[in-house]
Amino acid sequence: MAESALEKRLATLEREFEEFKRRLGASPKTWRETFGMFADDPEFDEIVRLGKDYRKKQRPRTRRP
Repeated sequence: MAESALEKRLATLEREFEEFKRRLGASPKTWRETFGMFADDPEFDEIVRLGKDYRKKQRPRTRRP
């Protein structure tokens, strides 16, 4: 690939990356900022329950003698 083509691709990627950062806002939140955000949320509790049910169904069944 010619140097100028590579430079053009890099410039395009840099512009697109800056656009993504602009859309996301200042910075992503850390786990400390989001910890507990679903406390006492019945919909989230349902999501957790459904996830547990799904994982339980994915486990191989064991044979009992």
